Amino acid sequence: MAPSVLDVGGGSGRVGEFLLENGASRYVDVDLSDTMLGLARERLERFGDKVELVQDDFLTTPIEGRFDVVLGLGYFDYIEDADSHVRRMAELCSGSVVASFPRWTWTKGPIRKVRYEVINRCPIFDYDEPELRRLFDGFSALELRRGPSGFLVRADR
Repeated sequence: MAPSVLDVGGGSGRVGEFLLENGASRYVDVDLSDTMLGLARERLERFGDKVELVQDDFLTTPIEGRFDVVLGLGYFDYIEDADSHVRRMAELCSGSVVASFPRWTWTKGPIRKVRYEVINRCPIFDYDEPELRRLFDGFSALELRRGPSGFLVRADR
């Protein structure tokens, strides 16, 4: 059976395009940016009613159904209250949550701080392995992959 996918902070729909081309039955992109969702609208138009684009706050917008896969790629860089976002993802997930989380590194950390927080006044957040294990404690299985500048997490319900 083709999976249904919720992409939290999915922006321009690049990941959604790939997933829909490879058989996803439903793709919902929730993002705050109307500009990014406009790009997604253009990119995903050919998939018709398989696509739903929602401009709203993920924590408060009504979303119908549960999803086989819930994505949060490049999302947690900017999320102050990761606990509530992971809980909401878990509520909407019947299969796996897949999310990326940045971690502090001496090569990228200071540059990110200056670029985002000082110049653009946009707070950013970093995570470590114990914190991720705590965030995903209620899931039945957890896989953490450490990359050069962050973690990729797969958590199964």
